[in-house]
Amino acid sequence: MPQIVHRGPPPGLPPGTPAAPPPPRVAAPLPPPPPPQATPLPAGGPPRGVNLQEIRAQRQQIVEGDRTIIREQDRVIVVDPSGQSFIRHDEDERFRYGARNVEVLREGADTRTVIVRPDGVEIITITGPDGSLLRRIRRGPDGREIIIIDNTYRDPAAVGGFYVDLPPPVLRIPPDRYIVEADVAPPEVIYDTLMAPPVERLERRFSLDEIRYSPSVRMRMPSIDLDTITFDTGSADIGPEQAAKLQVIADGLNRAISRNPREVFLVEGHTDATGNDVDNLSLSDRRAESVANLLTQQFQVPAENLTTQGYGAQYLKIPTDEPERRNRRVTVRRITPLLTGDAGPPR
Repeated sequence: MPQIVHRGPPPGLPPGTPAAPPPPRVAAPLPPPPPPQATPLPAGGPPRGVNLQEIRAQRQQIVEGDRTIIREQDRVIVVDPSGQSFIRHDEDERFRYGARNVEVLREGADTRTVIVRPDGVEIITITGPDGSLLRRIRRGPDGREIIIIDNTYRDPAAVGGFYVDLPPPVLRIPPDRYIVEADVAPPEVIYDTLMAPPVERLERRFSLDEIRYSPSVRMRMPSIDLDTITFDTGSADIGPEQAAKLQVIADGLNRAISRNPREVFLVEGHTDATGNDVDNLSLSDRRAESVANLLTQQFQVPAENLTTQGYGAQYLKIPTDEPERRNRRVTVRRITPLLTGDAGPPR
């Protein structure tokens, strides 16, 4: 299996900017995640405990061309020969917790999943035949709809429809306002970072998959690192004593969403470089999901305004193969401008 290549931060960006692996060599689209399930789940999020041994035992691995496809019960992992890996999961899983009803419908080649909450609010997710999100809609009991994500735009130049390789942005803001450390930042700085515009003008809008899987696209937005949220080895659980550390982030998210209900935030999971690469990628994806679930269940951040993605050890903050707490982190950034192509006010 390809090894992760550690590189320094891109030129012009501050130390601590995660290094980016090389672009994928295989241009085929990513395989779809497991299909959505038509059953509500108990309120409160998933049961505690990730059994890594069980996950390993369930994995099915095949080779397609030059890349390896690894399927878990609820995820699919693609290992490209470049050393870059990608993980996909069904995001509707988070929305099903505490739902009153779930309905999965076929509409031609597309799939429509309607999740009804106890208050009558419906979250509607429309996905294409490849499992990629087309639209995410919130419909109130009065029938009023808010399109949170319109993901129908596709750039034919994107590799496989999911990867864009852009030059690093030119940074014109202080480095400590580009990557903000949550443990030392006051609430106003957290909020201002969550609402900051792109660090340089955008040439177009990007699809959600382009944002998820293209580090050079995500680099256009400032981010907040929560490396104070720690996980036990092999675990995706967040201890009760750590939940309070998310309060200031949750307050900023709720404030932003109350101002604009169409805001979308990416919650990223990262690990250090110790351990198995595939285990790290799977765990980081589950850890990002755990943080998003906690933000929703304990702090009432709307689940549909969050999207999650794990990156394993591919974007190290500190370039080392050794155990490193600062690499075991969760990162939050606003991605609304990337989805809409809104470059923000001139700088």
